[in-house]
Amino acid sequence: MSKRISAKHKLDRRVGENVWGRPKSPVNKRDYGPGMHGQRRKGKPSDFGLQLMAKQKLKGYYGNITEKQFSKIYDRAVSQRGNTAEQLIGLLESRLDAIVYRAKFVPTVFAARQFINHGHVLLNGVRTNIPSVRLKPGDVVEIKEKSKNMALVLEALQSPERDIPDYIDVDPKKMTVTYIRVPEFAEVPYPCTMEPNLVVEYYSS
Repeated sequence: MSKRISAKHKLDRRVGENVWGRPKSPVNKRDYGPGMHGQRRKGKPSDFGLQLMAKQKLKGYYGNITEKQFSKIYDRAVSQRGNTAEQLIGLLESRLDAIVYRAKFVPTVFAARQFINHGHVLLNGVRTNIPSVRLKPGDVVEIKEKSKNMALVLEALQSPERDIPDYIDVDPKKMTVTYIRVPEFAEVPYPCTMEPNLVVEYYSS
């Protein structure tokens, strides 16, 4: 099992939720934690435990962003006007890998990162291989011509597994996606409960 797949499965088991809403998630069969002690009865988590879990779940959802990267995103959210939790979600959803994933060009956010790293994506007509690039409203992402017939892309586009949110405009024939606007937290189609307010409390404590 690859490290990426292992990380996905471990996070699902640890939090007891199907974080990405995938049919192959192990919690669909086993809703207890990983490891030999996973079936032990759990005590009520502390406030810090709940905050930590919320942070780990949100960070993991976007492809296991490193702690250093995630804390930088949080610091940027704090520096912006408005609700910090909303700003945090907006910054995470404006990443190039998140947009490629939301557009259903790939099946997972992990695949989105690899797809971009391998040079299959154009941003405003220019090839980019940096998954963490932050998009601005009006930016257009396109699959390179030579990459449009990849089985990975064609299967993902036809999958009924996920809905495309309203804050992006996807043209499946041209394989382009336009980032329309920064979404509000309530608009983001998370398949499990995310609590960015607890993430803010975690970093504020």
